[in-house]
Amino acid sequence: MSVEYDKFIESGRKWFCHVDDDNYVNPEGLLHLLSAFSPSQDVYLGRPSLDHPIEATERVPGGGTVGDGADGLRMALPRSLGSFMSTAERVRLPDDCTVGYIVEGLLGARLLHSSLFHSHLENLQRLPPEAVLQQVTLSYGGPENPHNVVNVAGGFSLQQDPTRFKSVHCLLYPDTDWCPMQRRGDLSSR
Repeated sequence: MSVEYDKFIESGRKWFCHVDDDNYVNPEGLLHLLSAFSPSQDVYLGRPSLDHPIEATERVPGGGTVGDGADGLRMALPRSLGSFMSTAERVRLPDDCTVGYIVEGLLGARLLHSSLFHSHLENLQRLPPEAVLQQVTLSYGGPENPHNVVNVAGGFSLQQDPTRFKSVHCLLYPDTDWCPMQRRGDLSSR
């Protein structure tokens, strides 16, 4: 993620979006959501995967740790290229959690919760099929929970599309050359 962050800083783009590789992103849904905000304001959108805060511990010379490390790290706030990874290593958090730590813990901003973002840690079968195409991100349970996938029909079998990402994509973009013929919005359950 450090490279993503550096490339974003270099690009001069208005919005930074990070999504793990086990997610499907609906670009139209994301653009629709972002249209409600001004890129000139600080906005931190998403949805926590856990129902409790994660505590960060800062590594200090000699191998020890210091509480949440916010005061010490505020001075080392990532302002230059390459410093994102060093922040993640200091606070011992995965990349997506490091973003939250920087934004909330160091910058004092708060996450604006959106129910349009989804994690593999929630029960995605509860998401109504008719709501699937409006979501910004979808995930899936993976090998540890293969049944935790969105419930949508598609032109692919569960064996061909265990994540249902191909099916969702073809419902959103039926003219994609590898999609079977299907009407947009045909959401009957699998």
